[in-house]
Amino acid sequence: MTRLSVNINKIATLRNARGGNMPDVTRAAQDCERFGAQGITVHPRPDERHIRYSDVRTIRPLITTEFNIEGNPTVDSFVDLVLEVVPDQVTLVPDGHDALTSNAGWDTVQYRSLLTDLCKTFRGKGIRTSIFIDPNPLMAEGAAACGANRVELYTAGYAAEYAQDRGQAVARYLETAEAARDCGLGLNAGHDLSLENLAWFIHNIPWTDEVSIGHALICDALYMGLEKTIQAYLGEICKK
Repeated sequence: MTRLSVNINKIATLRNARGGNMPDVTRAAQDCERFGAQGITVHPRPDERHIRYSDVRTIRPLITTEFNIEGNPTVDSFVDLVLEVVPDQVTLVPDGHDALTSNAGWDTVQYRSLLTDLCKTFRGKGIRTSIFIDPNPLMAEGAAACGANRVELYTAGYAAEYAQDRGQAVARYLETAEAARDCGLGLNAGHDLSLENLAWFIHNIPWTDEVSIGHALICDALYMGLEKTIQAYLGEICKK
C-alpha cells in the first residue's frame, strides 16, 4: 500500500511566527505517527524559516517509522546535516534559497554528474535517495542513470489541472511513473496533493510507494483535527 508521509513544515512555520515552542513540532511529529502516518517529512532550508536544523536532530531519534529529509543538496550544510542524522530517505530538491516553495524538478541529464556523486555519497551511508523530478520520462531515466533509488514526481501540475480534466492531468505522470518502474526505480509523489485529488492519482498509479503531503493536510487539520485528517488521507489512499 502507498505510504503516507506527513510534511510538518507548516507546523514549524506557525511556531516560528510567534516564537517559543507552540505548537511543539517534536510532539506533532510523534502525534502524526501515532495517528497512523507511516512517515515524517521535513524540508529544512538555510534560512530556517520553518523547520530548523535543530528540529531535524531532535526529531530523528523519536521517529519509529520513516524519516524523510528533503532539500537542496547544493547547500553544503544540508548535505552535512543529512550525513550526520542519517534519515531513512533523502529527497533531493533543486529549490532556490529564495523560493517560496519547491517549484521544479531536477534536470537529471544536465546535472547527472552532481546527482551521481550525491547518490553515491548517501548510498555509502545507507540512505535511500529520491530525486525530485517533473513528469518527464527522460528525467526518470536520467535519475536511474545517476544511481537514485527512487524519484518523487512533482505533482503541482497534476493538482492544477485536476478540476478541468483529471484524465489529462494524470496522463504525463502515469507515463513517467511507468518509465521509472521500467528503470527499476521506486516512486514517490508530492506537492499540492489533497483530499480532493489524491485517490485518483493512486488509482491510476497504484505502485506509488509514498506520498509526501504537508500544506493541504495541515490546512485540513485546522478544521478536522490532526488525527481525523490523517485518517481521512489514509482512507483516500485505500480507495485505489
